[in-house]
Amino acid sequence: KIFGMYLEVSFSKKVDIKKFDIEIAKLSKKEKMDVNTHHETNLEKNIAVFVTKEPLCIQTFIANKKSLKGRISVIIGTEKSLEIIAKKAKIPFIAVEEKNQAKAEEQIIQICKKYSIDLIVLARYMRILSPNFVWRYPNRIINIHPSLLPAFPGASAYAQAYERGAKIVGVTSHYVTENLDQGPIIFQDAFKVNPNDTLEKIKTKGQKLEADTLLKAAKMHLENKLEVRWRKVHIKSK
Repeated sequence: KIFGMYLEVSFSKKVDIKKFDIEIAKLSKKEKMDVNTHHETNLEKNIAVFVTKEPLCIQTFIANKKSLKGRISVIIGTEKSLEIIAKKAKIPFIAVEEKNQAKAEEQIIQICKKYSIDLIVLARYMRILSPNFVWRYPNRIINIHPSLLPAFPGASAYAQAYERGAKIVGVTSHYVTENLDQGPIIFQDAFKVNPNDTLEKIKTKGQKLEADTLLKAAKMHLENKLEVRWRKVHIKSK
């Protein structure tokens, strides 16, 4: 079992942040705890995009990277299928092909620390992140799921909708929590299913929505326009 605690504090300008981090590191070593600190600043945010095989989401992010209030600092893949896309965009690509989940996630944690990652975007990343990973990044991991959650969670969501004869199919961007596909919903979008639509046509329609909805959620997060209260995402008023 894992016990994790998330603590959010505000500092005065007099506090030496570097010294604070050093003292926290000393305490965590003494108490044999795993402690992570993250400081919200007005500086450009570092984004890590996690990918597997599907290219459209990452292509959309790269095409719109100038509109993001942050930079794509690294792309992490479960394999090397999309490495060529990263190379063309001159973005570091790291394939974590370790099959053991705990070992793979430890590698990813170290990569995120190296690049001082502020936001993780799951661009059709086909691995389920463990609670041991997720708790380290509260409300800082955004996923896109190919259904209107809470309907059709888990794998093969388009197939689930098709087999049930859904008349409307959609996508959901949400913050990732320890419970699969149950995190606070950020945005949703949908389209009508025509009677003659095949499963492949539904997937094609949905993939464009996936990319746009994920990008919209990431933009709003980076612009500090989203706030999570009682498991609901609220858009801050101007």
